Amino acid sequence: MTNTGLSTIGFIGSGNIGGQLARLAVAHGYSVVMSNSRGPETLAALVEELGPQARAATPAEAGAAGDLVVVTVPLKAYRAVPVEPLDGKVVIDTNNYYFERDGHITELDEASTTVSEMLQAHLPGSRVVKAVNNIMAKDLTTAGLPAGSPDRRALPIAGDDAEAKDLVSHLLDEFGFDTVDAGPLADSWRFERDQPAYGARMTAGEIPAKLAAAVRD
Repeated sequence: MTNTGLSTIGFIGSGNIGGQLARLAVAHGYSVVMSNSRGPETLAALVEELGPQARAATPAEAGAAGDLVVVTVPLKAYRAVPVEPLDGKVVIDTNNYYFERDGHITELDEASTTVSEMLQAHLPGSRVVKAVNNIMAKDLTTAGLPAGSPDRRALPIAGDDAEAKDLVSHLLDEFGFDTVDAGPLADSWRFERDQPAYGARMTAGEIPAKLAAAVRD
């Protein structure tokens, strides 16, 4: 059992971010169950690379198997995320809104909701935490440092459940990153695309000013 008390992480989406998080998870003793929209057979190479702690499955199977589940899919596909298998679980949402890819979503264009609030509404029985959306995938496996290291990189997180945020913070600490609580899901836009905290390398002390400087058009 790991320090977080979790043993298996399910992945719904196994692209750049999902693959990198899975590499970190396996390196830190977790089992991972990978899935995508194209079928388990398309993940053979990734699972082989990840080793015996990994297997491929359908999204519903990955959701059911995970003690914690990472949803990392294009936003336009979020309604395809299975609901029932994620009931009662902490869900990490890495998604961002790119209208060029996702098409225009009126509620987001009008700033009446956020990406993660949309996923939370789709998964009413889950506890969604927005995290790992503002870092380049390649940096996940190269930028982490042990706890207490000077200039350790920090990542903002947001969520409506304090216990869920605490669990995600402990997981990211294992993976090499400090975290800063950016508030509820309604404030998760502050570290999304085109905001000062998006993509920036920040320490925990630098994040609050970046979040405060965010402007929602």
